[in-house]
Amino acid sequence: MTRGMVLGKFMPPHAGHLYLCEFAKNWVEDLTIVVGTLAAEPIPGELRHRWMRELFPADTVLHLTDENPQDPSEHPDFWNIWQASLERILPERPDLVFASEPYGAKLAEVLGAEFVPVDLPRATIPVSGTAIRTDPIRHWEFIPRCVRPHFVRRVSIIGPESTGKTTLARTLADTFGTVWVPEWARTVLEHRNGSLDDLNWPNLVRGQIASEEALARNADRVLFCDTEPLLTTVWAESLLGACPPEVTAAAAGRTYDLTLLTEPDVPWVADQVRYLPGESEVFLDRCRTALTRAGRTAVPLRGDWTARTEQAVGHVRALLQQTNCPVP
Repeated sequence: MTRGMVLGKFMPPHAGHLYLCEFAKNWVEDLTIVVGTLAAEPIPGELRHRWMRELFPADTVLHLTDENPQDPSEHPDFWNIWQASLERILPERPDLVFASEPYGAKLAEVLGAEFVPVDLPRATIPVSGTAIRTDPIRHWEFIPRCVRPHFVRRVSIIGPESTGKTTLARTLADTFGTVWVPEWARTVLEHRNGSLDDLNWPNLVRGQIASEEALARNADRVLFCDTEPLLTTVWAESLLGACPPEVTAAAAGRTYDLTLLTEPDVPWVADQVRYLPGESEVFLDRCRTALTRAGRTAVPLRGDWTARTEQAVGHVRALLQQTNCPVP
C-alpha cells in the first residue's frame, strides 16, 4: 500500500488545498492530511480541522496542535522538532509527501519519504490563505462551500411585524444574486394555526440559526436574514413579559455586518401569525432598546416600499464596496 501525507495550516482551506489533496488522493492508496495549528492563529484550529474532515471524509485527517516553530530561522533544531511531532501523530511513515511549497522537499527528506511537488508556482489555482483572509469577498470563488459561512457578509432585517421584512429580504437576495433566510418561526406558527400555547421559544432560535447556517453555504458573498435571534428576544419580551435565558444567550452569540431596521410607516396587513396590531411603535422602541443593550447599531428604513428598498440596496452596496467587491 502506498501512503501519502499532506501537511498544511489550511487557514482557511481553499481551492488550491483541494487540488493538492485530491492530487494526492489520486496518487496513493492511503492519504493522511495533517492540519497543523497554533493557538494564537486568527482562525481556530479546531474549526480548520473540522472543515478538512468534512472536505475529505474518506481520508485520515489529523490535528497537530504542537506549538512548533514555523520557520527554520526561528529555531536551530527546527526540522528535528517537526520530525518528532509528525512521527508521534502519524499512524504510519508516509512513502510520499505532497506539497505546494518548497519546504516539502526537506520535510520529505527528514521523514524518509519521496517529495512530490504540486503546483509550486501557484499557476493552476492562483490563490493563497493569506489572500483569502485579507479579502475573502474578492476571492469568493476559491472558498469551499463549507468554509463560506465563516466569511459571508450577513445582513439582518428586523423590525415590527408587517413592515416588509420578508419582501425586502427576497428582493435584496434577487438584486445581489444570492440567497436569503426565511423566518423559521413563521413556519412553526403557521403549522400551529397561530397558537402560542406551550411554544418552545429556545427551539425557535435553534431553528433560525440552523436555517441561517445551512443557507450561508449557498450564499454568494452576502446573506440576507429575514429576522435573527435578537428579534426573537424582543418578541419574547413582548408576548411573555420576559425572555427565556436560552434565547438571550443565543442572541448574544450572533453577529451581523449590517442590520436594517424597518420602521412602521407602511400599511398594516393582518394575517394568521401577526399578534400586535396597533403596537408597532412600541415594538420598534423595544427593537432599538435591544440593539442598544447588545452594543449594536442599525440602519433605519423609512418610506414606501420603493423608498426603503432603494435605501437598503444602497447600504448593502456600501458594505460590499468596503471589501472591494464588485457589486451590481
